[in-house]
Amino acid sequence: MELYKSAFPTVAKYVAKMGGTLDDAKDVFQDALVIYYEKAIAGNLVADDSKAYLLGIAKHMWFKKFKEQGNTVPLDDSLEQVDEAEQHIANNKVLQFLATAGKRCMELLSAFYYHKLPMKDAAEQFGYAGERSVTVQKYKCLEKVRDTVKEKSLTYADFIE
Repeated sequence: MELYKSAFPTVAKYVAKMGGTLDDAKDVFQDALVIYYEKAIAGNLVADDSKAYLLGIAKHMWFKKFKEQGNTVPLDDSLEQVDEAEQHIANNKVLQFLATAGKRCMELLSAFYYHKLPMKDAAEQFGYAGERSVTVQKYKCLEKVRDTVKEKSLTYADFIE
């Protein structure tokens, strides 16, 4: 009974996290207890920690049942994949608008934002007289992109659909 009280809540949380119900958790736990009991009676139990051993059996049984039912991963994991796909689409759209500013602007903005190139180094690399000139050019490039977005009346939703 003590083992049941200490181990069942952990099994129930695991099963719920993996998309199961309380009844699923009860079934899996009961089956795990039977296996644990049979091993203990037969003298085949080689566990230092009874609770951990029982939890391992229950997790293995739930995974097996979960796999047999053809279930998929929990919704939390699926949402991460959807978010990554939406992010990829949004990045492509942003790159398309950045490209409207021209190749030189793309290179400058990439050097500054992506490669974190300091203004002094950017001035040397792009052949500007100084840091101020690079700052002004970067501003002009961003304005070109902003104007294109305004011209097409785009909203945030346009980037994620």
